[in-house]
Order: sequence, then C-alpha cells, then structure tokens
Amino acid sequence: MSNRMAGGPKKCWPLIGFSLICLKMVASAKTAPEIPTIDQAYSKISNSITVEWATVPGATGYLLTAEDGDTVIETMVANSPGTVTGLKAATLYQITVRSISATGRSQASPPKQAKTVLAAPILEVSSPSPDSILVQWEAVYMAIGFSVSIMRANGLGRIWKENTTNTSLTFTSLEAGTLYTIKAYAWNANGTPGDDSTCNQRTSPPAPANIRVSFDSGALKASVSWAPREGAFNYTVMALSDSSELSCRTTLSACTISSLQCGTEYLISVLASNDAGSSKSTSAEALKTVACAPGRVTIQEDPPGHLSVAWSDVDLGDYYVAFVKSDDGLEVHCNTSLTQCNFLSECGFTYFISVFAYNKAGQSPLGDVFNYTTAPCCPTDINPVLVSSDRVEIVWSPVRGAELYETKAVDGFTVVECNDTAPACTLSALECDTKYNITVYSFSEVRGSNMSCTSQFITTAPCSPEIKSVSKDAYSTINVHWRPTNDDATYTVTAQGETGLFRCSSRGESCAMAGLPCGSVFSITVVAETQAGRSLPSYSVPLETVPCCPAGLTVTQVTQSLINVSWTVGTGAQTYVTVLESHTGQSKCLTHQNQCLLGCISCGVNYTVVLKAISATGLTADCTYQSYSSSACCPLGVKLYRLGPNGIRIYWQASRGSANYSTDLYGSKGIFTCAPSAGLSFCDVTEIPCGDVYTVMVSPVAETGLKLTFCPKKIYSVTCSGSTLGMVIYRGKRNAE
Repeated sequence: MSNRMAGGPKKCWPLIGFSLICLKMVASAKTAPEIPTIDQAYSKISNSITVEWATVPGATGYLLTAEDGDTVIETMVANSPGTVTGLKAATLYQITVRSISATGRSQASPPKQAKTVLAAPILEVSSPSPDSILVQWEAVYMAIGFSVSIMRANGLGRIWKENTTNTSLTFTSLEAGTLYTIKAYAWNANGTPGDDSTCNQRTSPPAPANIRVSFDSGALKASVSWAPREGAFNYTVMALSDSSELSCRTTLSACTISSLQCGTEYLISVLASNDAGSSKSTSAEALKTVACAPGRVTIQEDPPGHLSVAWSDVDLGDYYVAFVKSDDGLEVHCNTSLTQCNFLSECGFTYFISVFAYNKAGQSPLGDVFNYTTAPCCPTDINPVLVSSDRVEIVWSPVRGAELYETKAVDGFTVVECNDTAPACTLSALECDTKYNITVYSFSEVRGSNMSCTSQFITTAPCSPEIKSVSKDAYSTINVHWRPTNDDATYTVTAQGETGLFRCSSRGESCAMAGLPCGSVFSITVVAETQAGRSLPSYSVPLETVPCCPAGLTVTQVTQSLINVSWTVGTGAQTYVTVLESHTGQSKCLTHQNQCLLGCISCGVNYTVVLKAISATGLTADCTYQSYSSSACCPLGVKLYRLGPNGIRIYWQASRGSANYSTDLYGSKGIFTCAPSAGLSFCDVTEIPCGDVYTVMVSPVAETGLKLTFCPKKIYSVTCSGSTLGMVIYRGKRNAE
C-alpha cells in the first residue's frame, strides 16, 4: 500500500509514463490481461473499502486504487474481494481495479465510488457513583447521532441501549462494584452506522458501612474496621482533625492509623476504591484521643511540709491525677477536676511528680517527670560532748537529705562557723565564760541551707583564774589569792604533791588551806567551775612546806664530855643543826647526816636540846625536844680496902651533884658488883676470892638505869696473906673499854 498526495502531477505523471512504456513493451511482446469490472464497492470499517469484481482469466493478482482527490492509495490483492485500507473515515473515494498477470497489467477498470463509514467515537468512561457510569466522547465527523449500549462484562443480565445526538450519556441504576462492557458507534445522515468502540468500566464500590473504631490510648493509634464491599480493590481510612489529616491504606477490612495526636478530635471515614473510583462512607465516626500531658507544672513548698503542685488545663481533659512518689518508694496521688493538688511533704526527701489527664479515651501520655527535693531535715538531738573555755564540741545524729552541716556560734557581732559533712563540729577560738547562740543548719546542693533550724544556747567553760599570790601565816595555813575572771563561778584551789592532793573552794577571790604535810613540794593551781563546765587550770605556782622535824631524837653519852645525838630522817630536810645549850655554854654541830657528836659537855648538867631541819631551799623547821641531863661525873679517888679474908670495900670520892653509882670488879674467877646505899660513896663486896687481880670500875648510873661504862678502870691485886685489914695493892690504871 502506498500513499500519495492528489493533485501532484509531478509525482503522478512519471508513474503513468512508465506504465505506458511497459504496456507498449508487453504489447509488443505479448497480449495484456483483461480489464476487470467492479461489481460493488462498500465500506464497513471507517478506514477501509471492500471491492468485489469478476475474476479475470490468467490474472495472478489485482491492484486496487482508491483516490479522494488528495491522496491515492494502492493495494495489491490476490483475488476478489479485496480491501483497500488506510483510508479516511466518512470520505468519498474513486475505486478502480487492474488485473496483473505474467504478460503485464491491464488498464484500470471503470471507477466505482464508495464512501467510508463514520469513525468510531473515542470513549471516555467513568463511574461517578457506585450505581452509574458516565460515557463521554468527542464529536465524530459527519455523525448526526450515536448509539451506546452497556451490559455486564460477564454476559449476565440485560443490555441497556441508548441513542443520542449528544456527546455524553449516563447509565444509572447499575450494580455497584461491577464490571460493565460499553459499546458505542455513530451514524450519518443516511443512518449508516460507523465503527463502534468497546471498553470495559467498573462501577465504583459501595460506601463502607458498619465502621467500628477502637482507640489504643497507650500507643496513640486507632484500629478501624468495617464490612467488606463488593468490587472494592482497596480501602483508605482517613482521620481528619482541624490541624492534620492522617490515613492508612489496605486491601483488607481493617486498618490501623498511627501517630495520632493527643488532645485532638478526629473524624474517621473509610473510602472504598477500585479502578473506577472511590466511595466514601456516608457518615464519619468521631474519635476523641486522650488528652495531652498537662504542661507548665509548678511545684511549691509553702509552708514547709506542704507541697503544692499546679499545672495548665489541657484540651479534652475531664479530670487530672497527680502522682507524688518519694525516693523511699512511697507513692500518693490526688484526683481532681481542678488544676492543683496539695500534698504533705517531709524534709530531706526527693519527690518525683507526674501529672496525667484523663477522659473517656483513657490516660494521657506520660509527660515530663519533675523532681522536687525538700529542704534537708534539721538536726534535733544536738549534744555538746565537750565544753571548754575556748571550744565547744557538739555531735548530732545524721539527718535525711543533708549533704553538709553549717554550724554557727553567735555572740553579739561575733560569729564563729564550721562546715563539715560529718554530724559533728568543734567550734574553736571561742571566748571563755561566754553565752553563744549555736545553730546547726543542714545543707543540700539542690535546696541550700534549711534556715528554719532552731538554735540553742551554750555557755563556754569559765576562764582560767590567775593566781596573784600564795602566802603562809603563822599557823602554817596556806592562803591563795587569785584574780576573779568569771561570773558566778566556784573556784577550787588544788595543791598537788607526792603526798597527795589538798583542796579548798571559794566563790570569792581567796582560799585558805591548812594541814599540808611538812617537807613536801606542791603545785598550786586554781580551777573555776560554773554550770557550763570547768576552766583550764591556772598557771601553777610552786609551794614548799618546811621540812618535817625528825620523829625521834636520841642522845647517847659517849664519854664524860662527849655525847652522840642521832635522829630519824626528817622529810624534806637536807641539812640539820643540833644545839645543846645550858648555863655552862652551848654545843652545836651542822651536818647532812642524821647524827652528830657534840663535845665539851659538862657532866651532871641539864641541857636544852634543839634541832633545826633545813630544806634545800633554806626553809627551816625549829624542832624542840625534851631537855637532856648529862651523866654524872666519874668519881675520883677510887680505893679498895680489905674487909676480912673474903671482903672488899670500894671507896670513891663523889663528883658534884647527886648521882647513883655502880661498882664492878672483874676477875678471873667472876664479876662482882655492888651498889652503895643512897648518899654513900662506898660499897662492900663480900665473898670475893683472894689471890686474884681485879679490874675495878665505879660508874654513875643514868636515870634510865643504864650503867655508864666510860669512867676509868683501876687494877687491884687481892692477896691471901698478910693482914686481913688494910688496902689492897694498887696495880695500875686501865682505860675504859
């Protein structure tokens, strides 16, 4: 098939000349086939014309030609009938046929006119509603009317057919969600129908019904379900609010819409869709989500122990529940339709606070969790464990919530502080005998100091006294004087030494102590005492008492003019002075020992004995003892006279003063003693053996009865021959042993 523009001789004539030359050549060689005769030409399709002719003997093919004045279209066919295609609809064509054989091509047959039928309308179909289909098309050239028919695509049911001169037609009362086949064609003025158009169109599905909405308040999502609809390919669930639109799409009969907003009212509708369109549910379901978590939460504690929680009102909130949980796990809550709740609180706790709004949909999402830490508790059992003149040590039990303790001692404008994490504090550099207002504040980093802690007054111990003087009166009483430095204090004076402690007390400025032992060294201190405590001792002042007098003193006559004085040790004494004094004179000795020899003693004289005990520092104790009488003088002129054969008279000359004497004769045959009668200066020894040498000693006898042995001894020989009377021979003198 070929197309060529009519009215183009340049293009046509070269083709015709060529055909003539060929015919001449063929004719010159062989005879051309016969010219066919067209029986009829007609059009059933808008782009073709069918031609029928009688068969030409010997023809192997035919050339069909269609001309409309503008174009020429040729088609080779094998036999009759033949169809020329590629034509224009509703157009009049001149149709000719040529037979072709091995010898050549015949001349064109006589022309036959035929007109192509109308073109098929181009349909646009849609389903504006579940029970209708709208068919639309553009105007068709040369058409004066149209026929449109519709039936179910499965062939069941009736066929609807409508004729119209319009370019659209709506079929109603159809079944929703059903596939239909639509056919349409145009006809011309002769009533000849043109080509038809066929298409399938499904009606849109029916609107979903029995919509049910289930809301999940925790996940903020809604599960929507409905009854499935015929012909629906898929469903779209839409949730529409004033500020947003959410949707979900599914081929099932249920769908879940997520990410819903709290505190929002949604209208839930379901759209059923297929390739024809969609239908929306006739009514929307209203859904109120849970309220949003309350905002602008404020927490106040006023007064302490009362916690006030307030928040802002929220949309769709019917009532509120505020939860307060302490850090020990205890939780309380309040239910209110207002925007404030009050709770009791305790010191030192951290409270975790959350507020929820409620409505029929459920509980609002969890908002911010607030924490509020109350002020730490105040110490209540403050106990001063040490109160001195310049410091106070206090302890207390740890309290809840305290990270640090601030202790302040205030005296007028003077403030002493100490900060520590331990429940104890030592306030130092305080003034003695001063009343301080002491407060222990608990502190936490979150809440700061609890300034509501109560204070207590503590008075420091009294100041240390200052000793002014220590003196001793004539009665050996110690008087201590000090400078008073405290109000309403009792002062205690302590004398401490190796022999013990001695005390006296006074509320004044002095105190007297008696009965301190002699020979001792004491340290004198003064302590002041008040209800607040005791002061530190004053600086000590040393005190030494006079040495003790020896408890015992012994005087022993060594010779007639020499005596030995001995004594016990006097405590505290380092040096002793011994003095024996009489009308005849004085004998004195100085020694570090506890005995002393005194010479130049007159016999038979009464002496006064005085001993002075002196300490290392020169303190002296005058010790007076009973008087001492020296021994009587040794007798002079001792002689022996014989009294018969066995008797001896010892005669002597008594010294000054009265004394008792004792006479001893020591011989190889025994010792013979005699004592004179009072007032006599001789005594007799009878039954003394003769013929022996005797040592004779006449000794004064002390008042104690002690016989003195320091008088001189004489030796006499007593013979047995001669006169029985007369002197005994004196043989010599012997020293006292």
